[in-house]
Amino acid sequence: MSTIFGALSVAARSLIAQESAISTVTNNIANVNTAGYSREIPTLTEESPLEVGDISIGNGVSFEGARSVRDNILELRIDQETRQQYRYESYANAMDQVQSLFSDTSGSGLGTSIDDFFSSWQTLSGNPTDSSTRRAVISAGENLASAFSSVAQQLNALQQGLDRKAGETVDEINSYAAQLARLNQQIMSLENNSQEASSLEDQRYTVLHSLSQLVDVAVTNSNDGALTVTTTNGVPLVAGQESFDLTMATDSITGFQHIDSQGSDVTSDFTGGQLAGLLEARDRTIPSVQSGIDDLAASIINAVNTQSQKGYDANGTAGGNFFDAVVQASPGSNAGAAANMAMAISDPLKIAASSDGSEGNSANALAIANLQDEALLKGDTATEFYSSLVSNVGNEVANATDEQEAVSLVLKQLEDQRSNISGVSLDEEAANLIVYQRAHEAAAEMVAAIDKLMNNDIQAM
Repeated sequence: MSTIFGALSVAARSLIAQESAISTVTNNIANVNTAGYSREIPTLTEESPLEVGDISIGNGVSFEGARSVRDNILELRIDQETRQQYRYESYANAMDQVQSLFSDTSGSGLGTSIDDFFSSWQTLSGNPTDSSTRRAVISAGENLASAFSSVAQQLNALQQGLDRKAGETVDEINSYAAQLARLNQQIMSLENNSQEASSLEDQRYTVLHSLSQLVDVAVTNSNDGALTVTTTNGVPLVAGQESFDLTMATDSITGFQHIDSQGSDVTSDFTGGQLAGLLEARDRTIPSVQSGIDDLAASIINAVNTQSQKGYDANGTAGGNFFDAVVQASPGSNAGAAANMAMAISDPLKIAASSDGSEGNSANALAIANLQDEALLKGDTATEFYSSLVSNVGNEVANATDEQEAVSLVLKQLEDQRSNISGVSLDEEAANLIVYQRAHEAAAEMVAAIDKLMNNDIQAM
């Protein structure tokens, strides 16, 4: 009877092991479309044999749990490429909005306003006494000032939008970091009790992947099952069961938010993810564009005003400023020149078209018109400088888009590799299901046969 009971024990363990294996396979099939899920493989282990004298007798099989199939190195590569993709994407999106500010397709852009302004002076030089022509010069000046001011204000509005988006992104980063800390705690608790934590690890990798979209991360695995997460420059985000919030502080000079970590300004420490792209556009590129627009506005204002002061108006009075003079906030800085550009005169008779004060003379108007062809800024004419500025913005957009597309191709290849390793194949799982079902059926038949033998033995007693 002891031999029969031993065989029954082997058959029962096999039943339990095959049932557990079937449950693992069906769980894989159920999660075939679940984002971040890594397929699991049932671990079946041979039981230690029974030693009877010099004879070893097989003791069956046991189910040791299900092991997630995951390549941690590949996961890190995917996160690395993900953070670069989202950095380029957020930067390109921001700069695409900047580029749209300089579109002259409708004939109302800044470039058109510059051309129209100097053309109005050229027209005036041919008919300096015509009142409608003089009014057209005033109107062209007002349009030019309005165009400069509009571009400056819209650039500032874009910066403010990026600033708000950066704050929202920091809130998301803090939320994901808190989730990772909680998952660390749960996984550590299970592994300390020798329990399987595969499903929680899948959740953790999903959260980590989402975090990588927002910020550059560096991950360290510890022996207790926890992950330590920092940025690539060492800004702490998660350590075991503890998360470290990033905080926002408004800069008193720029009015935009800086990012602090444990009392230190880390705004310039981010190199990847959506946050890095937002900050690069907000703090580097847009200020550079704004500075160029201010310098261009100041150069036109100063050149036109200087030449206007050399002429005489329709009343024979010495000319004055055509535009309000540029007021520098600090020596050498033209900050605010575009936003504050405005007309100094509104009366067409005040236009200094004459060079000698005589009626009908238009030499000064022609001199102002010819300023369009003079090198006003860094060896360039106003039109050349503006074209170069617009071209640089276009190059920034094109380069970021190209980088994003290149990274996307690499990321697609890596994700295909992950799918091959960790993804669920319905064909493979169907085949595994048949294998474990057949084994389960065999174990069940063994139990039935042993049951019959035991009944026969009992009846024979």
